[in-house]
Amino acid sequence: MLLPLGNRIRATSTYISIIGCDLTEKFHHSVYVILLKSAVAEHPSILRCNPNRDPAKPCLYVGMTGLPVEHRFENHKSGYKSAWTVKKYGIRLMPELYEHLNPMPFEAAAQMEKDLTEDLRAEGYTVTGGT
Repeated sequence: MLLPLGNRIRATSTYISIIGCDLTEKFHHSVYVILLKSAVAEHPSILRCNPNRDPAKPCLYVGMTGLPVEHRFENHKSGYKSAWTVKKYGIRLMPELYEHLNPMPFEAAAQMEKDLTEDLRAEGYTVTGGT
């Protein structure tokens, strides 16, 4: 299933230049989005964070990493430095929502993780992570 990108996130190079990073530096940090089983939305803590969620839209986890994104997903699923929501409910990565944003410097990834979480919630997705 492909989800529309809409006009949610700014182009990475523009975003990085706005926060004052040197674009000639080699970047290796990434944001990523993981599709979660809908059962995660049964947890009160998840519902509290997503009061305006659209139950017809999928549940997602947003994170950032300095590792290759696929390796970070494997770590989540195996329980190494894992978010409980991903370990228990994680299905797959959703590169259509983040690939165009990566790579970036640490500072940009930390901010982009928050922004992407907010933007997805504003579109009605049930989102966890993104802190």
